[in-house]
Amino acid sequence: MTAFVFPGQGSQYAGMGKDLAENFSQARHAFEEANDALGMDLAKLCFDGPEEDLKLTANTQPAIVTTSIAALRVVQEEAGLVPDYVAGHSLGEYAALVCAGALSFEDAVRTVRQRGNFMQDAVPVGVGTMAAIIGLDAQVVDEVCDEVAQQEVVAPANYNSPGQIVIAGHVAAVERAMALAKERGAKRALPLPVSAPFHCRLMEPAARQLEAVLGEVSVSDLTCPVISNVEATPNRKAGAVRDLLVKQVYSPVRWEESVRTMTAEGVDRFIEIGPGKVLSGLIKRIARGSKIQNIGTVDDLKSF
Repeated sequence: MTAFVFPGQGSQYAGMGKDLAENFSQARHAFEEANDALGMDLAKLCFDGPEEDLKLTANTQPAIVTTSIAALRVVQEEAGLVPDYVAGHSLGEYAALVCAGALSFEDAVRTVRQRGNFMQDAVPVGVGTMAAIIGLDAQVVDEVCDEVAQQEVVAPANYNSPGQIVIAGHVAAVERAMALAKERGAKRALPLPVSAPFHCRLMEPAARQLEAVLGEVSVSDLTCPVISNVEATPNRKAGAVRDLLVKQVYSPVRWEESVRTMTAEGVDRFIEIGPGKVLSGLIKRIARGSKIQNIGTVDDLKSF
């Protein structure tokens, strides 16, 4: 069985999607549709940068989704592949839902641009942050966060792979958690260069705003199951999509569990579609022995 997986924020780079758009009309049309949906030249931002503008959350989110869908359309046209399951890391869940037919591409692009604004504005700059904890079990990281919270927010935000967990919350609480994690045996505790503390309770105001936007978005029947970040289980119900996307904003991304769910369902081939190779690296550590490929450039497509 085959799963398509789609990357999230942090995979962006200036130049992404450019060679696909130059070589395939399907990819070029995806960027044109995104430009029209947003009323801005998103294609130029993806192809030429500048990097600083591409890193702005409200730009990053539609840019990554558009590049991912451009690559997906090329894969579908050139290889004729149909996935048995789809999943995406955080933002990537929107591309997965487009792939599964639940969301239209235009609605997804418009929604994630607003999502980016809501998430950026939910917490004043300097109040929240995130950090990667390397080399500790999830249970230990959970306990560390509980011990140091002291009426502030700090909690796991991404369960990425064995021994790689990202935490998020108030700056001081995250710093306390990093220090205690090192005492408990973490190999490393690294602050991340992010503009907001994603996937924790501090994002609840953004979730409420997103809920209103999603209420106006049409959701269609899914053509294949989507493994949701929130539950790490296959969702086949159109009626559950909005609620899962709202909860996703302030809930941890259960990526390791999601991959294990897919392997338990019989998936033995993962194809990462979109910019970068972050998910391929994580899946290698979770599902050893699986066939893993990624497609984000023309060279990737040729080797594929």
